[in-house]
Amino acid sequence: MKKIIISLLLFLPVMLMGQKTILINNVEIFNGTDEKTTTGNVLIENNLITKISTGPIMTNKSGTTMIIDGKGKFLMPGLIDAHAHTTMDAMPINQAMVADMSYISLFASNSAEKQLMRGFTTVRDVGGNPFALKKSIDQKLTKGPRIYPSGAMISQTGGHGDFRLPNDAPRHSCGALTYMEANGMAMVADGYDEVLLRTREQLRAGASQIKLAAGGGVASDYDPLDVAQYTKNEFKAAVDATDNWGTYVTVHAYTPKAIITAIEAGVKCIEHGQLIDESTVKMMAEKGIWWSLQAFLDDEDAIPFPEGSENRAKQLEMTKGTDNAYQLAKRYKVKTAWGSDCLFDAKLTTRQGAQLAKLTRWYTPFEVLKMATSTNAELLAMSGPRNPYPHKLGVIQEGAYADLIIVDGNPIKNIKLIEDPEQNFLLIMKDGVIYKNRTE
Repeated sequence: MKKIIISLLLFLPVMLMGQKTILINNVEIFNGTDEKTTTGNVLIENNLITKISTGPIMTNKSGTTMIIDGKGKFLMPGLIDAHAHTTMDAMPINQAMVADMSYISLFASNSAEKQLMRGFTTVRDVGGNPFALKKSIDQKLTKGPRIYPSGAMISQTGGHGDFRLPNDAPRHSCGALTYMEANGMAMVADGYDEVLLRTREQLRAGASQIKLAAGGGVASDYDPLDVAQYTKNEFKAAVDATDNWGTYVTVHAYTPKAIITAIEAGVKCIEHGQLIDESTVKMMAEKGIWWSLQAFLDDEDAIPFPEGSENRAKQLEMTKGTDNAYQLAKRYKVKTAWGSDCLFDAKLTTRQGAQLAKLTRWYTPFEVLKMATSTNAELLAMSGPRNPYPHKLGVIQEGAYADLIIVDGNPIKNIKLIEDPEQNFLLIMKDGVIYKNRTE
């Protein structure tokens, strides 16, 4: 215990101020793209990887370089979650709907630090108000992953993002916002003009991409699963606005009709899609549409809706489609990303790595790691000029961000290592700053 405390004290300045130059020697390098690993050394200067070599790397003679002996352990890029809700992942829904926004932000800050310590150095937030959290993390006022924010998910009346109470409709003639809308957690908009306005508001706030609800949801109360939401013209409003800003729209959708309508309007990414059919998948492949899929199964990680409830019935219907969705995605080589979609459940957040490991039901461990690193990073880069982090993510390459994990073991051979990051992740670095180091 004494040795661990001394080690933590030695690295505290690195965590607080940032180490200018770090050399990681003798590691088995998984670069995020290739299955074959190499044994070598990695030099980090400020927040970027500046040199990778199988031979010795010479450093400055001033003695300011921090040298870490990797002892042959596995070095990989930081993990990326392409479907996260940083302000609502661990907070119960009844609190998220009524709690003071300052409390929600403090709660989210605590949750974000835990997420970083699970090895997730970047997330794409697809619903909520993470703008203050993102800013505080970027300024190193608090600890957490990089955040690609969508801002409030935009939904039609009675759609998946309509969290209003039953007596909040019809809307008051003065157009007053509900508490969740005023806090930027969700936004209801109907018609081309309203969708255009709400989209522009999220872009104004700093959204890197925009999220709309295109179809029925499991956790939402007003919409059956088969319901398609928004017209092509309404989707077009969001697409027009994001096109002008050089970024894209993604949508929550399960069914073919919802997916097709969104794609025909110019939407570039589909979230979920468990109830899709083969012809729609073929269309996605032909048009180069991204598919952000989740390993939703009726297992220990399923949200515990009451048996016999409408939500439980929708959950069972949706999870039955997961195997088919992944099989079709693979068959037609659709560009497939992964996200956890942890929402309103503190226990589920701790299972983030375990949910990723479930992908071995359909993919090899290498394919899983590649999806959660370089492939997810490709999707994030779709935000173009709205990309808040312009250097490469999800790879170990010269010029890429120094977001790195040292693993005690090889997850390409044993993917279950990522299920227990506290035990198996020896080093976690984000942006060149070390947040955990148990290599000594």
